[in-house]
Amino acid sequence: MKDGRGRIIYVGKAKNLRKRVGSYFRPIQQLEPKTQRLMAQVKGVDYLCTGSEKEALLLENSLIKKHRPRYNIILRDDKSYILFKLDKSSDFPGLCLTRKVIRDGSVYYGPFPSAQAARETLRVVNRIFALRKCRPATFANRTRPCLQHQMRRCPAPCVLPVSKEEYAKRVEKLELFLSGKSKELVRRLKQEMETAAQELRFEEAAEIRDQIKAVNRTVEQQHVVQPQGGTFDLLGYVETEQGFALGLLFIRQGKVLGSRSFFWEQKPDYEELMRSFLLQFYSRDRIIPGRLVLPRKLMDETVAEILSERRGLRTKVVVARTRSEKKLLSMARNNAQQGVAKNSDIPAPDRLARALSLQAPPRRIEAIDASHLSGQGTMVGQVVFEEGRPFRDAYRIYHFPELEGSFDDYAALAAWVPRRIASGPPWPDLVLIDGGKGQLAAVQRELVRHRSQKSEGESAEEVSEERASGLSWDLAAIAKSGKGGDGGQDRIYRPNRKNPLPLKPGQEELLFFQNIRDHTHRFVLSRQKNIRSKKTAQGSFEELPGVGPKTAELLRSCFGSPEKLYQASPEDLKKVPGIGPRKAEQIHQGLKSGARSLKLGAGNAEREARSGKLGAGSSEREARSGERGTGSSEREARSGERGTGSSEREARSGERRNGER
Repeated sequence: MKDGRGRIIYVGKAKNLRKRVGSYFRPIQQLEPKTQRLMAQVKGVDYLCTGSEKEALLLENSLIKKHRPRYNIILRDDKSYILFKLDKSSDFPGLCLTRKVIRDGSVYYGPFPSAQAARETLRVVNRIFALRKCRPATFANRTRPCLQHQMRRCPAPCVLPVSKEEYAKRVEKLELFLSGKSKELVRRLKQEMETAAQELRFEEAAEIRDQIKAVNRTVEQQHVVQPQGGTFDLLGYVETEQGFALGLLFIRQGKVLGSRSFFWEQKPDYEELMRSFLLQFYSRDRIIPGRLVLPRKLMDETVAEILSERRGLRTKVVVARTRSEKKLLSMARNNAQQGVAKNSDIPAPDRLARALSLQAPPRRIEAIDASHLSGQGTMVGQVVFEEGRPFRDAYRIYHFPELEGSFDDYAALAAWVPRRIASGPPWPDLVLIDGGKGQLAAVQRELVRHRSQKSEGESAEEVSEERASGLSWDLAAIAKSGKGGDGGQDRIYRPNRKNPLPLKPGQEELLFFQNIRDHTHRFVLSRQKNIRSKKTAQGSFEELPGVGPKTAELLRSCFGSPEKLYQASPEDLKKVPGIGPRKAEQIHQGLKSGARSLKLGAGNAEREARSGKLGAGSSEREARSGERGTGSSEREARSGERGTGSSEREARSGERRNGER
């Protein structure tokens, strides 16, 4: 269903299209409040035919994710939970944290809604089970044991002869612990302790005793809610005056691992809510349990089929029946109720519309900020907030290489407008600009110019429906006032308005926009730093003589950092695959002479200056050969003299002042 501007505001599926569409065109008093608001905006209906109910459900889910219609259930909390990943493909597996499930044969445990809880559990596991901690690249290139080995937390299989069978036993114990089979693990450890004591291996027996104590302490801290065990997710919901809330509990081996709550302003029917939530939340890159427990039966059986395909194993969608499961439903409802209280702190779109004098509530807000580093790497960062919550999947960075060296934020923001239009829907209701009147005017002028243009060959109706829907954005800018009288308070500016909006410091709406602005600023600066560090690292290797992209990648994988490469000898370079004696000598000479020096930081330059490779520590022989010191002027370099601060007359005469060097 589409509104008057051609925007998709609702997506649904139906076995019988005539009955489903006809149910919306009944007398207004027979419709639910949500449907009444929907039908007041509907101006057109499009439909697509599929071959089965399953295809229709998948198509509905993909269209909701793409267009994010206002009147559909949309999962706005796109947070990825932390998981434990055990890589079983390696001879010496290591346990690490990850946020995505990749079907590569690894075993995953979790999820942990709290990152702090996951890291604390990892510290406990590292103390109890001594497995390798380093990443595969570090593991393959290590030449000596690390500090973890000295602390007796890693057997150092990277360099020491460690038995694969003994290491596999450690991994098996870890899997028992993470799977919740603590009793079986303690029983095995006690047997090993008794065997070690009988064979007079008392140090080993003492270590196993400490393991047993640590496991028991950890197990005692976990609250058992299912005495018979069980691994499943349980959902409970509650309706309030503010909207509809959903609580989700993660039960692993009979223990509550964590919980989350979700909130929507509209009040959908139960079937639509559960169907949309399950398909959006349990994507392929998340752990899908074998059982999903719901408060009421879900009539659409295709949901369970789709989740089973994504998991690779059968997934059951069942109703809570046991006494313990019904108690957990009450706990999930309480968590959902708490989620309603948290969401009440976010200003409603209607309040934001009144504060900014907008024609429509800003349900989708896109904030932009221009950034560059001394005129280089010009980019515009874009973050998206929907219904007051960040939607990280829609974050974008737009690069503008044509503006290199221009130092022009206005031009970057203006250039963002056509790039954003080319990206297509969903369109923003409000664009918030980090800047003042100048930045606001630059975006407004470019947006007005695109509104006035009409593509050749398009009819007026096509242009008005498609283009008008994509360009009818409200604009606002937030910046410091720059006046000393109010302490440089943030002000909100709107187009065609001389003075800022009368929002008081500390007002809830102003604080909300300040939070979005700060969020945007942090995002674009973090990307700017990441890109700069990557370019520096890549350029450092490729600037060496005789080194291209492939050789640079080999050097980077073997040495890791420019500092280690700078310390490499010709023999070390010859060990790199694909580098022979001649190329190794060529690279080493390039490092030694500094003709194509590596782009190291100021701290590295200081260290190299002390070692005589760069800067002020050059010898008299290097001065005669034309080498330049850090403080030498261009004129002194041409004359070959090295005297920092020497005058032109002293350079010509070859004299050197006292106190030089």
